[in-house]
Amino acid sequence: MNTSTSQQLFAKAQNYIPGGVNSPVRAFRAVGGTPIFIKSAKGPYIYDEDGNEYIELINSWGPMILGHGHELIQKAVSDAIQHSFSFGAPTRREVEIAELIVSMVPSIEKVRMVNSGTEATMSAIRVARGYTGRDKIIKFEGCYHGHGDSFLIAAGSGAVTFGTPDSPGVTKGVANDTLTAPYNDLEAVQQLVDANKGQIAALILEPVVGNMGCVLPKEGFLQGLRRICDEEGIVLILDEVMTGFRLSKGGAQERFGITPDLTTLGKIIGGGMPVGAYGGKAEIMNYVSPAGPVYQAGTLSGNPIAMAAGYTMLTYLNEHPEVYTQLENAGNKLATGFRNSMEKLGLKYTLNHIGSMYTLFFTPNAVTDFPSAKSSDLPLFGKYFHAMLNRGIYMGPSQFEAMFLSTALTDAHLDRIIAANEEALLETTA
Repeated sequence: MNTSTSQQLFAKAQNYIPGGVNSPVRAFRAVGGTPIFIKSAKGPYIYDEDGNEYIELINSWGPMILGHGHELIQKAVSDAIQHSFSFGAPTRREVEIAELIVSMVPSIEKVRMVNSGTEATMSAIRVARGYTGRDKIIKFEGCYHGHGDSFLIAAGSGAVTFGTPDSPGVTKGVANDTLTAPYNDLEAVQQLVDANKGQIAALILEPVVGNMGCVLPKEGFLQGLRRICDEEGIVLILDEVMTGFRLSKGGAQERFGITPDLTTLGKIIGGGMPVGAYGGKAEIMNYVSPAGPVYQAGTLSGNPIAMAAGYTMLTYLNEHPEVYTQLENAGNKLATGFRNSMEKLGLKYTLNHIGSMYTLFFTPNAVTDFPSAKSSDLPLFGKYFHAMLNRGIYMGPSQFEAMFLSTALTDAHLDRIIAANEEALLETTA
C-alpha cells in the first residue's frame, strides 16, 4: 500500500503543528508508523491522500451513524450555508433541535447547546457545583470527558496514548477537588462519598465507556450510583457524548433504565459537525445564565450550520427506529464472526460489544475496568492494527478506543471485515 503522500504531509505538519496532529491519538504513537491523511469519505468508505480506499470503523469517533456524506445531512448543510455561516444570535433551528432532544431523552427537560463534548462536560460540572454549592467531583479511571482540567486525573483514551494520564498544567487544587474511583466498583464510590461527606457536587461517568476501549457497566452498577447520588444530594452526570442516540434513541440511559440529573451530548447531535450540549432537570438547568447565576457562553454555540445538520440527523433517527435494529444486527454479526474466528484459531482474547460499539482487547482477561483494559498486549495490538489497515480496514489507532459501526455497512462489508480480522489475527499471532 502506497502511503507516500501521507508520510510527506506528516513530515511537513510536524514543522507547524505540535506533534504533527491536532489531537494526540491521531499521531499513531500507540501503534507505530505514520498517520494516514484523509481526503474524503462516503458511506462506509474513507479515502486517503494517496487514493487508498478503506472500510472504516471510526466514523469520526461515533457521529456518522448513517455513514459518511449522507445525502439528507449534506443537503441540510448546503441549504443552511445559503443563509450565511454564523449569526451569534438566536435562530429558529436552535429551538427546534432543543425541543427534539427533550422529546427523545426523557431525563432532559432543558438543554444548552455548546461547541464540543469537552465544553459540554466542563459546563455540566460547573452547573453542578453552582447548584449544590460544593466543590468536589467523582470521576472514574479510564473514563474520558474531554481535556478540561478536572478530567485529566487518571484519564483514559488520548491521555493514555499520549503517555501522560496526569497532564502537566493541571493544578494541585483541581486535582484535590477531583476524586477518582475504579469503574464498576460501587464500594469504592461509597468509600469516597463517606470520606467526603457533604463536599461532592457531582459524579460523572460514561455509562458505557468508549475511551479505555468499549467497557460495559456491570449489572446494577449504574442503579447503585443513582442510589448513592440520591442519598447524598450528588448530581449524577451521564456523559453520553459517544453513546447518546447511538445505543438507542434515548441513549445508554434508556437502554439501561437509568435517569441522570444531567446529560452531556456531542458528535451525533451535529451530524458530524462540531457541536455539543448539556441538559437535564429544569431546576438544575435554570441555574445557567441568563436564567441563573452560573455563567457559560459561546459565540458559536447553536451555530446554524451545525444545528441544521444535527436537526436533520436526529429527526431521521427519531422517525426511523429501524436504524437501531440494523445497528444491533450489524454489531451482533460482527461480534459473532470475530468470536468464531478466535475459537477457530485457538485465541482467547476479549471482545466487548454492545449494539454498534465494540473493542477487541488483546488479553484473555475479562475487561471491566481500566486496570484490566491495561492488561492488553499493546505491541500486539499495534501489529494487528497495521495488518487490518493493509487489508483496507481503517480502525482507531489505539487499543483504548471503541470502534463504531454505521448503517452504511452491508452484510458484504461486514463479511469483509470479519475475514480481514481472521487473516490479521493469523498473521500477527502465528
